[in-house]
Amino acid sequence: MEQNFRCNCPITSAIDVVGDKWSLVIIKQMLTEGKKTFKDFMESDEAIATNILSSRLKMLEQFKIINKGKLPENKKTNIYTLTDKGIALTPIIVELSIWSDNNLREFHSALYEGEQIEMIRNKKEKFINHIIENYKKNNWLQHGV
Repeated sequence: MEQNFRCNCPITSAIDVVGDKWSLVIIKQMLTEGKKTFKDFMESDEAIATNILSSRLKMLEQFKIINKGKLPENKKTNIYTLTDKGIALTPIIVELSIWSDNNLREFHSALYEGEQIEMIRNKKEKFINHIIENYKKNNWLQHGV
């Protein structure tokens, strides 16, 4: 699959893939909220439009950030799982959380504040490893992925 990127800059190229309004939200939902199906994503608080969700899932699959399969107990339902490329975005999502906590709280006082933010602040690497291990364990146990 040949893609047209804006330029040869690695940062710009990464933003071309995951820098839109929804891609990292979808990946975050998969990593931290256990979202796996189209319905799961549609029921989330972020309220992504169906056409946008469909488009982003296809694009993430094309770039091998996610895999699409079928639920073993329901062959009609698609299930989406992160690949190693998708899981490798975990540190970026954690860094965005830290940046948001440090820089947006004055503008968004209702930002989540709790145990997870404290762990991110104080034990970032441990938190990243916990997310990755938890994701892999849950997907291996449930779906043999």
